Amino acid sequence: MSEAKPVESGLLLYNTLTRRKDPFEPMKPPFVGLYVCGPTVYGDAHLGHARPYITFDLLFRYLTHLGYKVRYVRNITDVGHLENDADEGEDKIAKKARLEQLEPMEVAHYYTERYHYNMQQLNTLQPSIEPRATGHIIEQILMIEEIIKNGFAYEVNGSVYFDVLAYNAQKPYGILSGRIIEDLLSNTRDLDGQDDKRNPLDFALWKKAQPIHIMRWPSPWGEGFPGWHIECSAMSSKYLGETFDIHGGGMDLLFPHHECEIAQSNACNHKDPVKLWMHNNMITINGKKMGKSLGNFITLNEFFTGGHKILEQAYSPMTIRFFILQAHYRSTLDFSNDALRSAEKAYKKVINGLRSLKTLTAAEGDLKIDAELTERISASCEQAFAGMNDDLNSAVSLAALFDLLKVINSLKGGQIADNSISRETFEKLRYTYTLFVEELFGLIEEKGRTVELLDNLMETILESYRDAKERKDYSAVDSIRAHVKRQGILIKDSKTGISWDYEE
Repeated sequence: MSEAKPVESGLLLYNTLTRRKDPFEPMKPPFVGLYVCGPTVYGDAHLGHARPYITFDLLFRYLTHLGYKVRYVRNITDVGHLENDADEGEDKIAKKARLEQLEPMEVAHYYTERYHYNMQQLNTLQPSIEPRATGHIIEQILMIEEIIKNGFAYEVNGSVYFDVLAYNAQKPYGILSGRIIEDLLSNTRDLDGQDDKRNPLDFALWKKAQPIHIMRWPSPWGEGFPGWHIECSAMSSKYLGETFDIHGGGMDLLFPHHECEIAQSNACNHKDPVKLWMHNNMITINGKKMGKSLGNFITLNEFFTGGHKILEQAYSPMTIRFFILQAHYRSTLDFSNDALRSAEKAYKKVINGLRSLKTLTAAEGDLKIDAELTERISASCEQAFAGMNDDLNSAVSLAALFDLLKVINSLKGGQIADNSISRETFEKLRYTYTLFVEELFGLIEEKGRTVELLDNLMETILESYRDAKERKDYSAVDSIRAHVKRQGILIKDSKTGISWDYEE
């Protein structure tokens, strides 16, 4: 793995992590440390939040599948995140608490629970550890003390600032983002309220609490609260060590947040904290950056209920998950109602394919192997894994799944004879498609506890449908078809029998 660098185009996880020739071969479980910047819990999660958590859920799932023992740490920011992500102003959670006359931890707990529920709806796996910034104040203070001791921070009037110029004299500041400190200095102006800093690039490690500030802790420098950047450095090093494997987050965190993490950790521990950085790109809405001022800021709950003026309908959690997985994580992803409707339709196709696959079995007896079909299936299975190994390219893997879906639908419809492929090939198809849909992509049938009830109900309806066909009561046949279609369900007649699917 390259040190302190973002993932480059074409960098293979296949080469940097697995070194396996056969993606179907199990491997011994080495340990991987994964840290992802979690949410600031002062409001509901929005579409932009969904992308990193689904992206790194995919990485977590895939590394686990490869046989790694993954310690996935995703923090909760419940203090220290100031307005506009600056070093001045009021903590966002404290501000929300003051305006609503609540305790800050009431605000943090309320929105943490809502965030957890949204993540459950999106079917993201729980991290191994979910530390909170407020639960690690001591670790942050100890780290700040060590940075001061090493000569890379200074205290002024109860606040502590990181000395960027002192650090840069020994190790380049800007190594992750590729920024040059001279350019940063020339493009930075002094701001009111930052007179305590030695230069404008310095950032807060600890802030003195003003009388209005609710959240405060005792420290060697007086009562105050930690800066935003220090919390991730303190928590990641506690649970993953001074150097760990992968650090993830949104592209908007690359600078200054992750750049500051690198500087802090080097200043404290004299080593780079991370071997491999991974940043997902942004989600835009109709080509524009998402923001409250533009009126296009849409929470996940609004997507799930359709409760926003931009939305033409409600979109389910699995539609949102599919929408995000269909693009490579480093590409820009633009929301539109048309794009989400297309994702909804494609998601239903994938789930219908899974339902069909579970009804199929490998052929027995006399086989007439189609060599070209066998090669096509094998190539698609290999391509699904190749996409994941090539910088977690879910778009390539999903395209391979749709190639397999065509075969599944043709097998079910009778266009492809089931004896044209061997049991081994059929099992490879079944294994790959099921693995990717259910375990890696985490796509589930969105009927919750009613799935079993729906299956039983539809089996009863299909019995009536078969009986009507046998009696040649075509009026009843058409009536049953029309009735279930109004409920979003299609009855299908094929050479292999009568079945049902969700309308796409």
